[in-house]
Amino acid sequence: MRGLEESGDTLSHLGYNARDRIGHAWQGFVDFAMRENVLEVAIGLMIGQAFTKVVTSFVSDVILPIISLLPFIHRNLDEKFAVLKQGPNFDSERGYNTLDQARSDGALVMAYGAFLNNIISFLGVGIVLYGLAHFYVLISHDGSMIKRMVKCKYCKKWINRKAHRCVNCSSWQDGREEIRPSSSESEGN
Repeated sequence: MRGLEESGDTLSHLGYNARDRIGHAWQGFVDFAMRENVLEVAIGLMIGQAFTKVVTSFVSDVILPIISLLPFIHRNLDEKFAVLKQGPNFDSERGYNTLDQARSDGALVMAYGAFLNNIISFLGVGIVLYGLAHFYVLISHDGSMIKRMVKCKYCKKWINRKAHRCVNCSSWQDGREEIRPSSSESEGN
């Protein structure tokens, strides 16, 4: 039964080979996951998610009710909607009172109030994060978090204000690449 012994040896060899590959892959994953910058990014994402929830709650629970007091809104901003196509149980005299009522009736609605709510939340998160970054720059005297940008005068793409060369087109920003005729060349013509 020479064939069975050889196939058994082959399977045993494949098993060891697979175990080595899995162990190598696992060690690679551990090396990747335990690097400092991966952990920093993961922690930053978790803090960012929690921070976004706080700002979203602030906008939807504090700011939007105040905006809803304006005389032309008459209800919570996130409840503002427009009926694009009426549902089967639409009452032409009263319409729909709430967004949930319109959706449950099968009406096609444009919920522009929820969209405006999300825009205000996004702007709130962006402004507060910019404020925190600016505060960090003031405290640490490290200008690497907020970089002032200017347009490259050659390729017109945005680059760091302190850059000597453009990262996009490699041109010097101090003008040394501009052709200047020397006085001897202009006299010879």
